[in-house]
Amino acid sequence: MFKKKNELKNIMPKGVSLITLKNKNSPVSEQYRTIRTNIQFAMAESSLKTIVVTSSGPSEGKSTTSANLAVVFANSGLRVLLVDADLRKPTVAKTFNLKNERGLSNLLGMHEIAVTDVAQQTLVENLMVLPSGPKPSNPSEMLSSPKMNHVISQMEQYFDLVIFDMPPVVAVTDAQIMSAKVDGTILVVREGISNKNALLKAKHLLEMVDANILGAVYNGSQQSADQGYYYYGS
Repeated sequence: MFKKKNELKNIMPKGVSLITLKNKNSPVSEQYRTIRTNIQFAMAESSLKTIVVTSSGPSEGKSTTSANLAVVFANSGLRVLLVDADLRKPTVAKTFNLKNERGLSNLLGMHEIAVTDVAQQTLVENLMVLPSGPKPSNPSEMLSSPKMNHVISQMEQYFDLVIFDMPPVVAVTDAQIMSAKVDGTILVVREGISNKNALLKAKHLLEMVDANILGAVYNGSQQSADQGYYYYGS
């Protein structure tokens, strides 16, 4: 039903860094697995099938976090769908070297296609990707539509876990809209880039829509080479 792509090496140069594929034994890859474990504890305590990953601003690592979390969850045996819901600046198709001719925007704009018609298989077992598709003129309206609720329900039928890569929550309202629809939200913070006031505003915006904030991923730390530089906490 889904077409496999070519060589693993071909997905490396474009998009964000897939350290969990390039070097599975690196400290950073291990930290991603630690984040996975913490999320799995949350999944055991409550139904958690859909997760939004966002940040307060640009260049804080949300797309890198989304893609690598998708890989480590797929490695654990879960059927994972990574959705590029950043309809303004998509990167997921480039990261996995996939075509972006059809994707989420098509699903939301057409009636006759299903998630399984446009999701694409990656070289990672259990991991499929739904690219953003053509850029729409009204992303916020599309994401807030009843059709988006239907699409999420459809995704939950086919996959154990759905991860949405969203735009920064302070910049546009897209992540706020989706955080109100999904089971949990992760906020990505980057040392030396994230601004304290912007983080507080991001937290406030997510709380306004009663988002279930699972925790934060802090990345870019140079304090301890031995322990890597990612962690997760509530």
